[in-house]
Amino acid sequence: MKALVLLSGGVDSATCLAIAVEKYGADEVIALCIGYGQKHSRELESAEKIAAFYHVKLKKLDLAPIFEDSDCSLLSSSDREIPMESYAQQLAKTDGKPVSTYVPFRNGLFLSCAAGIALSNGCSEIYYGAHSDDAAGNAYPDCSTDFNNAINSAVYIGSGHQLVVTAPFISLNKAQVIAKGLSLKVPYEMTWSCYEGGDRPCGKCGTCRDRQAAFEANGISDPALKNL
Repeated sequence: MKALVLLSGGVDSATCLAIAVEKYGADEVIALCIGYGQKHSRELESAEKIAAFYHVKLKKLDLAPIFEDSDCSLLSSSDREIPMESYAQQLAKTDGKPVSTYVPFRNGLFLSCAAGIALSNGCSEIYYGAHSDDAAGNAYPDCSTDFNNAINSAVYIGSGHQLVVTAPFISLNKAQVIAKGLSLKVPYEMTWSCYEGGDRPCGKCGTCRDRQAAFEANGISDPALKNL
């Protein structure tokens, strides 16, 4: 029994890793960090630090060529600006479609690749950090309960009933994710969520706003900002 955790370097995936290590032990957990052609490498650097903190094996994969034709504003191949507003403000302009920072079917591709790697390494479970805030309003449809149920069924059937997909936060909001992580002493000071690169988070993009609000809901300031 082993687990593979999709590790982006952010709050949610770091908390998933902590849960998996608590359940399986560090020697039985693999972290998978996937590049997708994003405009900066800060989150990938954070994933390396977090994997080292937990003493888990880290595997890396580059899927950038798959997304090179996308105009997603997160990607280096796009000339679109990353929106400096909340997700609610962004969704008000999308007519029900995903926001501009939605990477086309990213979680579907990530989890499919993770399934092959997990099976090859004798894993029985894949963790990823989708939560209800990301799914709200169809901002990121591949974070929804419907998507999670469907991909879990596909992976379970396609693996010959050897592998399941676990999204422990699928019904939780980000504040609840952080509450769980704080109880597990997740090193949130090592995580990176901002869609911009640079030396410090921009504080204005959708994910920065959500992160700040989630820490404030837990009565603390963001640990990642203390040394900046």
